[in-house]
Amino acid sequence: MTHALDSASEPYEDSRRLTGCNFYFSGTGAVLEAAPGLVFDDATLARWRDNIATARRALGWTDGEMVVRRHRSGVSLAFAAPLDCLYAATEVNEWAWWAAVLPRTEESRRAALPPPLQGEGRGGDGLPVGQSGVELLTARGETHPLPNPPLEGEGFKAGGGFGALLHAPGHAAVWDADSAMRTLRALAAAETNPALLALQAAATERDLPCLPDDDEVSIGAGTGSRTWPAGALPDPATIDWPALHAIPTALVTGSNGKTTTVRLLAAMARAHGWHTAHSCTDGVFFDGRPLESGDYSGPTGARTALRQPEAQAAVLETARGGMLRRGLALCHADVAVVTNVSADHFGEYGIHDLDDLAAAKLTVARAIGDGGLLVLNGDDAVLRRQAEALTCPKGWFAQDFDAPLPAAHRAGGGATCGVREGRLRLSHAGSEHDLGAIEAMPLTLGGRAAYNVANAAAAALAAHAMGTPADAIAATLARFGSGHGDNPGRLQHWRFGTLDVYVDYAHNPDGLQGLLHAVGADRRDGRLAVILGHAGNREDADLRAVAVTAAEFDPELVVLKDIGGYERGRESGDIARIMREALGEAGVGDDAIETRLDEVEAARRPLEWARDGDLVVLPVHELGARAKVVALLDTLRASDWRPGMPLPKDQETEE
Repeated sequence: MTHALDSASEPYEDSRRLTGCNFYFSGTGAVLEAAPGLVFDDATLARWRDNIATARRALGWTDGEMVVRRHRSGVSLAFAAPLDCLYAATEVNEWAWWAAVLPRTEESRRAALPPPLQGEGRGGDGLPVGQSGVELLTARGETHPLPNPPLEGEGFKAGGGFGALLHAPGHAAVWDADSAMRTLRALAAAETNPALLALQAAATERDLPCLPDDDEVSIGAGTGSRTWPAGALPDPATIDWPALHAIPTALVTGSNGKTTTVRLLAAMARAHGWHTAHSCTDGVFFDGRPLESGDYSGPTGARTALRQPEAQAAVLETARGGMLRRGLALCHADVAVVTNVSADHFGEYGIHDLDDLAAAKLTVARAIGDGGLLVLNGDDAVLRRQAEALTCPKGWFAQDFDAPLPAAHRAGGGATCGVREGRLRLSHAGSEHDLGAIEAMPLTLGGRAAYNVANAAAAALAAHAMGTPADAIAATLARFGSGHGDNPGRLQHWRFGTLDVYVDYAHNPDGLQGLLHAVGADRRDGRLAVILGHAGNREDADLRAVAVTAAEFDPELVVLKDIGGYERGRESGDIARIMREALGEAGVGDDAIETRLDEVEAARRPLEWARDGDLVVLPVHELGARAKVVALLDTLRASDWRPGMPLPKDQETEE
């Protein structure tokens, strides 16, 4: 469906800063997502480029990349901008697009503009009586006057219309380029921070990480870092530069297996004797101890981990969302891993298919220089194809160590890891290492969890590239996964008599299929119960695909749930309704489907239902809910609970 611009709509649905190397270019800037279905043509895009160039000249910004990425739902528009003016850059982008899409004839332009604001308590200029202008207060306590909006004429309407949206004081006037430039210059002047640019330039000159955010700026990482308040930055000449340095660092992304691979890599680094910080969807950790709880798989988590003053190594989960929203926190890493690419998150930020998703995840390649290593899944056809255009050093992991791709790569001196005759083999820097029998590695469930075999291979190759010796890697693989604390929320197992219960994070079709196969759902003698839910920022087709995947294993009970805090625009119960329809269409009887929207209650229901010999699979996603489910299962194990016995009452429900 397409539509033309009207006075009650904005021509974009998202406008944001790019604070690091990103999907579009290596540097900072801003990106805007056009409103889905908005009508535009090549001339509109050319006007956007011209408007960006005009604003750059007016603001004294240097030329740089301008990226127009057309896709199924519209267009993404990105341009490079100075690190210290990124909020202003978003205003520039919004003005440039507004001005580009406005109707071009005077008659049609006037028809799209709402009438001027007049009313009680306002003068002829549309401002409150007595108000002669607007001042912008900056973070440094300075004020800058902004030009009065031309409210007596076109372009402003109280409570609606593009004037109210775009010219609520401080936004650039799309109908008046001179007024717009005055506004944008004032916004940029309020944000400009020469001290930050000087510090960034000095760090870049010395090949040191520079990690700025709204509150602090760091140079170096871990034991070689210093952090200053953003409003009190030092003169580069006063810094003890020899005391600052980087630390071995890995970035990990992919559709499935990111957190497991991060935890494995961090454990391998600790086995080598390094004090290690890592960030992931569960939080930020130092030497395995939690520092922050929650989803820290984006730039904030990366900066928090890298700023730990005792850290000697860092492993950073780098999720698709953070890369697309902000870019990478760190633009120079020793190694980056892409575990795989599978259908998930389609429809956001112009990502509509596997090729789009792979390109987004391969943003991490921008952080790999000539001395680093990009570790890729050789069993993933999309990654194999897209990697051909990458010039950074690559290493390949695969289920088969001697498959054509890793074998050829190894013959050319490249790094590889995979399975040969039931043992994990690593080849790197001219040496080959036997890392042990796959079946003996707890993480692999005797070799049945093929996806964890891949995670182990990816982590081993990345760890060796970071500087971890093969014996420390092998020792970690021999024990990791034997304790519940090693990989919480991923393939955790409890056994009650002959009832098997698994807690995992499987959240997309490939992940759920791999999990159900690994735990024997396709080889069972008893009944199968599974709980299903999803975050709301997925397309209906994605939700249905998860349900259909579960249906393929003929479950006797499916409990549908919400994920608290992850509704993301959907009403409570919407996801359960969509999944119920898909399950029914896939042949699951209505009497086998129940709904318990609370995630903890959803997990309790299969335990109440279960009997000896059954298999219960509990993909639990929200951290608080997972903690309660794990605590319940631990309590049941400690009390020698058996299927058919009553469950303890939920404490919160009882209160």
